[in-house]
Amino acid sequence: MPNHTSILKDKTILIAGAGLAGSLLACYFAPLGCRVLVLERRGDPRAKGFVGGRSINLALSARGIDGLEGVGLADRVLAGAIPMRKRVMHSTSGELTDQPYSANPEDAINSVSRSGLNLTLLEAADEHPGVEIRFNQRVLECDFDAPSVTTLDEASGQQSVERADLVIGADGAFSAIRMAMQVSGRFNFSQDYLEHGYKELMIPPAADCGVDPDLHDGFALEPNALHIWPRGGSMMIALPNLDKTFTCTLFWPYQGEHAFDAVSESKKDIRAFFERHYPDAVPLMPTLADDYLANPIGSLVTVRCWPWQRGGKVALVGDAAHAIVPFYGQGMNAAFEDCRVLHRCIVEQDGDIPAALDEYQRLRKPEAEAIADMALENFVEMRDKVGRPEFLYRKKIEQTLHKAFPGKVEPQYNLVSFSTVPYTRAQQRGRDLAGVIETIAEQLPANGNSDEPGWSEAVRRLGKDLLDA
Repeated sequence: MPNHTSILKDKTILIAGAGLAGSLLACYFAPLGCRVLVLERRGDPRAKGFVGGRSINLALSARGIDGLEGVGLADRVLAGAIPMRKRVMHSTSGELTDQPYSANPEDAINSVSRSGLNLTLLEAADEHPGVEIRFNQRVLECDFDAPSVTTLDEASGQQSVERADLVIGADGAFSAIRMAMQVSGRFNFSQDYLEHGYKELMIPPAADCGVDPDLHDGFALEPNALHIWPRGGSMMIALPNLDKTFTCTLFWPYQGEHAFDAVSESKKDIRAFFERHYPDAVPLMPTLADDYLANPIGSLVTVRCWPWQRGGKVALVGDAAHAIVPFYGQGMNAAFEDCRVLHRCIVEQDGDIPAALDEYQRLRKPEAEAIADMALENFVEMRDKVGRPEFLYRKKIEQTLHKAFPGKVEPQYNLVSFSTVPYTRAQQRGRDLAGVIETIAEQLPANGNSDEPGWSEAVRRLGKDLLDA
């Protein structure tokens, strides 16, 4: 990082939230010469063991890695990640279908433990002498003029007021800082819940569920893949962990035939339901019924709001500003991108905080809107489309074009996950490419077979004509 060690000298930056975004942001601000005070509602996970909210495994991709690289933490984090280079779809008959994420075999998203990553970032923030992290601190109020926050120490019951030069809300989708903005007037806010919720289950290592440990290096399934059981309106996914387990997540409607309310609390009924809809997974889940009954159902919400800053003294980052559903794996990545952009704005404005906050929200708001929309669209793709022959056929056209015209053709997924191209540009280029693919599919022979001689050449020829037009 460039040396800007004094542009925030003698200033105090207060960050509400020591989660992923808050901890990373502390690492960005500390080298600028300021005091950084981080207030976290939960207890210290290093002392008590991690007790987090209900969460899904995280997929770290290019934007998140770029955010970590900005403070020299990318290699440290990636050492505990598992690369996933493709989707593997599981049909109800147990048939597997592979779908590479990219024509470039090196492209991958990385499965990381949320708790492990949070601990790494907390440790990294605490290594800076100018950073102080206080736990068990519930934010009660925020004064935008001071600025300051009033907190309750939940261990001692004491209230205190902390003043700062800049207050940043990095306190998640149900942010106390954002709530203060909401009740202060002239603040636009919406939250939209999906009719689906999520519940976590677990697949243990191969040796614990009757699978040959030599088959997948100790894993019960192929580890370098995101596994999906698409069931049209519902789905289950599985992401690998370093301990050879998989974290499985159900994304089901609350109500309906394939929904949470369709399954009773009888262990026998739970197992029967899964044997009907996920038969190849059941033998891999010896604690299925117990996990299903023990683990809660989490909600899925999209948050949109504006403005993201108030008076040049208080700002929002990450989920506090733009919580999104997890179906593009971009919530954390977008939050880390927020951190890097906010830091860049502070540096480029030479420590002028009001000017930096204006520039930050101007740059990031359109990007947040774009990825929120794409995440919702990708949910439909994952649960309804990935198992359909016509979808897989169009994906083969897309990959053929990507391989034939590198640099000129980049699928939307690649631009979102494997580059730092702005989300808005990725969204538009994805729409343009979808039109090209649809035109090619219409011009190829009916029931075209991608294995037939000459098929790839026909795709390349049609693609070149359309791309040159």
